[in-house]
Amino acid sequence: MKEKLVIKKKSLKGEDGYKTFSIRIKEETVHGLDELSKATNRSRNELINMLLDYALQNSEVK
Repeated sequence: MKEKLVIKKKSLKGEDGYKTFSIRIKEETVHGLDELSKATNRSRNELINMLLDYALQNSEVK
């Protein structure tokens, strides 16, 4: 008896825990992200997520 090939359903876009949206940022910020990206071998997207996570965890509302 042959084993069956099991193919799992792929998650639909947006069901991976991430959301896509666009923002407007200053050119100098993009330049800074690009420099950091080159220096760390990380993508802009990865860096933005890291920086936002840090900012959220280290913010205080007064």
